[in-house]
Amino acid sequence: MTHIVIVEDEPSISEVVSLYLRQAGYSVTTFVDGLAALEALTRQAPDLVILDIMLPGMDGFTTLTRYLRERSNVPIILLTSRREEIDRIAGLELGADDYVVKPFSPQELVSRVRAVLRRVRPALETSQGSVLEFSDLVIDPQARLTTVAGHEITLTAREFDMLYHLALHPRQVFTREQLLESIWGLSEYIDPSTVTVHIRRLREKIEKDPTTPNHLITVWGVGYKFEP
Repeated sequence: MTHIVIVEDEPSISEVVSLYLRQAGYSVTTFVDGLAALEALTRQAPDLVILDIMLPGMDGFTTLTRYLRERSNVPIILLTSRREEIDRIAGLELGADDYVVKPFSPQELVSRVRAVLRRVRPALETSQGSVLEFSDLVIDPQARLTTVAGHEITLTAREFDMLYHLALHPRQVFTREQLLESIWGLSEYIDPSTVTVHIRRLREKIEKDPTTPNHLITVWGVGYKFEP
C-alpha cells in the first residue's frame, strides 16, 4: 500500500487530511514536528511527504534543505498559509514538487497527491518510452535516470517529467499553461511561475552554462522548447 507521511503541527488539519487520504486507499503516518519526522524518514522512506512549511523545532524549509532534498528524491507537497509568491517559489527552489495554500479543500489535496504519485511510479506513460540521447545528455524514462557527460543528475519527479516531456517533443514550443497541464494536470490551481522555477532549476543541473542554455530555450513571449 502506498505510504504517505504528513508533517503538520495543527491537529485539525492533520486529522482531516489523514481521514481523506485513508479513504482514498493510502496508509498514513503523521508527525507534529520536523525532528520527529526526520528520525522516521531516516529509517524508512515513504512514497510521498506532505509537509507544513512552519513547524515547531524545524520548519519545512529546513527539513527540505537538510534531509528531504539533500538525501532523498521522495515527492514533496508543501502546505503553507503564506500567500506571497516568494514563499511558494522558495519551496519549489528547494525541490518541492507541489504546494497547497491554506485553507484548502481536502479533496483538492488528495487530487494533488494522486497527480504527483502518477508521475513517479513505474507505470507512468514515460516509463514505456525509449532512452533519449542528445550529445552528452541521456534521459532514461524506465529508470527515471538523467546523466550529463556520464554523471548522474539528481532531479525531482516534476523536474524529470518536465525535461522528458520537452525532450520528447524537440523544438516544439510549449506555453507555461500547456506545461502546467501536461506535467501537473491541475493547471487551474498552480501559479504559472512554477514552470519558470522548474526550468531554472533544470538549467542549473543539465546545462554547462545556465545563463546561455543549449537545450532548454526560452521563446520570448511564448514559452519554452527543447533544442536537441
